Amino acid sequence: MEDNTENLTKSPEPLQSLEQVLSKVPDQRAARGIRYELQPLLMIVMLAKLAEADTPIAIADWAAGRTEWLREQLRLDWKRMPHQSTFRRLLQKSLSLPELRQQAQEFLASRQSTEQRLCNLDGKTLRGTIASGQSAGTHLLAIQQAETNLVLAQVPVGEKNNEISAAGGLLKALDLKGKIISGDAMHTQRNLSRQIVEAGGDYLWFVKNNQSALCRELVTAFASPSLNPNDAVTVTEHDKGHGRLEIRQLTSSAQVTNTLDWPYAAQGFVLHRARTVCASGKLTEQTVYGITSLQPLEASPTNLLHLTRLHWNIENGLHYRRDVTFKEDRCRQKSAQAAECLAIFNNLAIGLLRWLGWDNLARARRHYGAHLMDALLAIQGPYQ
Repeated sequence: MEDNTENLTKSPEPLQSLEQVLSKVPDQRAARGIRYELQPLLMIVMLAKLAEADTPIAIADWAAGRTEWLREQLRLDWKRMPHQSTFRRLLQKSLSLPELRQQAQEFLASRQSTEQRLCNLDGKTLRGTIASGQSAGTHLLAIQQAETNLVLAQVPVGEKNNEISAAGGLLKALDLKGKIISGDAMHTQRNLSRQIVEAGGDYLWFVKNNQSALCRELVTAFASPSLNPNDAVTVTEHDKGHGRLEIRQLTSSAQVTNTLDWPYAAQGFVLHRARTVCASGKLTEQTVYGITSLQPLEASPTNLLHLTRLHWNIENGLHYRRDVTFKEDRCRQKSAQAAECLAIFNNLAIGLLRWLGWDNLARARRHYGAHLMDALLAIQGPYQ
């Protein structure tokens, strides 16, 4: 009888729990004098994050108020819960930051939706790290799956480089096959465009005066109906909500790219947005231009209009949640490492909650704050 074992479809690898992932982060402390093991400390940080505690002080207070429960569930023999200074040292120097980045990236990437192609590239300054009288602080560049809000990778932008130089290394860490990378005008760069397409992905960029020649050509091409290219197609979308009426109109053309000196450009587009505040009647209008490597058969004008809307999800789905729901900008940190560690834990919490099906993360945190066993199960699994 023929053995067909090799032809059988292998079962997918089981997803690792967040607890398993955190257990891989090495402890950088000297062995002598360690009072609190690293793994339970990280578990407490994540439990506290799910339950609305955002700063080292708040995390320490949260743990102190749940001493008996934590002892029982995490099987601890600690006489007391750690002081806030312990959590500060944990974030500042006890963790291997590169390893924490890597484990967070693997955990979140394993939960990305294979059906969602668009990923947003954008940076964020941690305002809590800006010293008095200064204008610069720790700046992080992230790439986020647009609809799931999962941060697939994140890197710090150092003092001697910028988002443009950091973006190339960030993208190298990802499998770009089948993905569409969107970015604002800063990321509209020739090298990044080549890198993405040659790695099997596509790009969607917005164009402003930092690429002045490219911007002028697009403005000229779409200047008026009489000058529009022969293949130009326009779609319009109306949206009413939150006391505002917004009209979005996008015109796209493949023909305009014939004269553009830009790597792999397949379509150009112009997007006009008009927003009216219903109560006051105040009208604001904006016109932006863009290019993409997506062919017309891959992305119709309707598809492009949808993708441009999703591009701004990184602001609402990630940055807003970290700033407002997780109070990231209010957390004062002198240590760049501590600030980045907290940002990584925020990404993990947001990604986990979104993957578990929560859209309103403030409500999710209230739920887990009141139901600690649910929070523990979310971190420990099991997952299907």
